[in-house]
Amino acid sequence: MDWPLINICLLTLVIHLIGALAYAARIAGVRTHKIALSFALFNVLVLVSRTSNSFLGPFLAKRIENGIVNGTGERLLLDLRIVLFSATIATVLGALMVPTVQRWFAAAIGEFHKHRSVAKLLFSAYTPRGREVVLKSVSLPKGANAKSLRKPTVLSWRVIAMNVVAQALLTVGVIASLYAGYLYPEFRVTASQLSAVVNGFATILLFVLIDPQLSVMTDDVVDGRVSEADYRRTIVWLSMSRVGGTLLAQALLLPSAWLIVWVAARV
Repeated sequence: MDWPLINICLLTLVIHLIGALAYAARIAGVRTHKIALSFALFNVLVLVSRTSNSFLGPFLAKRIENGIVNGTGERLLLDLRIVLFSATIATVLGALMVPTVQRWFAAAIGEFHKHRSVAKLLFSAYTPRGREVVLKSVSLPKGANAKSLRKPTVLSWRVIAMNVVAQALLTVGVIASLYAGYLYPEFRVTASQLSAVVNGFATILLFVLIDPQLSVMTDDVVDGRVSEADYRRTIVWLSMSRVGGTLLAQALLLPSAWLIVWVAARV
């Protein structure tokens, strides 16, 4: 582990941690009945994630280039698997932090609704009262939630399985396209632009099949047709499926890279 690889892993951790915490924003929106405001505040974290993502691609590309130029490419596969493992760690941490972060979001929603200013909201977190709220909101997942997982979830198992596949493809897409550039250096620029070969199917799964189902369920909770307990249990399953997706990404790395090589040779 050298410093460039550590930096890449940290950026990956930030991106996937914030992605996992999106479920906390949904729960906070349901509890406060201010879903739109909850998502608006979550977009502040999304800015951090997108900034990290804008640096991650060039850092990974530079590592691939160094492997080609210096003849150290045999270790690239292990490096990329370490990066994928950091995504798994981040997703597990995100799942464990959902109870805490949804309380932070609920408090932030109330504070923002009062002052109507993101700057004042951020400043309030550093006041004695704000620090007290932050500390008192820290909570680990309860054992009762684990026992309730035996009950059927409101979302179908098919949707949860699709989420595993979608998250795996989204996790591996960019990394596989860059590694394809190492496998096929003559067309490495072409390969680096073909992450959509892998990510495209995942995007369809998420935005056409998975997200609408979760959005309808969120509205049903607000309308009282689905209980909050059922909703939280579904969120737990989705969080676990997200973790499973990052693990499946390890198995999909090489097949995805060779698929991109095949496409790059024929476009």
